[in-house]
Amino acid sequence: MIKRLLEVPSIDWAGKFEKRAAMSAHPALKAFYQSGLPDGDTPLKDIRFMAMDFETTGLDYKDDSIISIGVVPFDLNRIYLREAQEWKVRPRKQLSEDSVVIHGITHSDLIDAPDFEDVIPEVLKSMQDVVTVVHYHHIERRFLDHEFRSRYGDRVEFPLVDTMAIESNIQQRLNGGLINRLKGKTTESLRLAKSRERYGLPTYSPHHALTDAIATAELLQAQIHYNQWQESRIKEIWI
Repeated sequence: MIKRLLEVPSIDWAGKFEKRAAMSAHPALKAFYQSGLPDGDTPLKDIRFMAMDFETTGLDYKDDSIISIGVVPFDLNRIYLREAQEWKVRPRKQLSEDSVVIHGITHSDLIDAPDFEDVIPEVLKSMQDVVTVVHYHHIERRFLDHEFRSRYGDRVEFPLVDTMAIESNIQQRLNGGLINRLKGKTTESLRLAKSRERYGLPTYSPHHALTDAIATAELLQAQIHYNQWQESRIKEIWI
């Protein structure tokens, strides 16, 4: 059985969704909450997941913007590439030179891109009836929630699986603790590429939303199969 990944109280996600469905005024967000969630006791082998990745103008969710969103549905045996989707999003302010260097998305790439408001119904629809998977949950969760709070005064809250948190838990178990430190062992990098490397997964070019979403999906498949967690329940790993 997988221990909870973070030292936080267990959340009643079903109850939270029911409450948010009654409170939300935004039609796409209300439909998202009304779609409900898989039962927390559902085994991982029976869950349909959706990997998500954002490219942003920076890491400050209060000041920076989402400029690209990639999603791909999958389960533990298959990644559904034909159902993958990607959206470019026009930022609220001009791109910095540093951000262009990182993700390769330029001003000309976004000149005709839609506003966030125009793509959010499709994004939220893609998140219905699946469990969202990311690598480092603070990016996707905070940026998405901030967009809604700043535009509509509403909240986007949803459970997700964080492959970085899972990998951190694994590394702590293998290499953490006083005895391992005395032996000279240290925990390894939790970056997406380095985490994939440990499972023999191929190297992909980073900082492309859809490619990183696919890479995240493959990493979760590897983590679960390698540790034989297929029968574990989804509520043991969502946060």
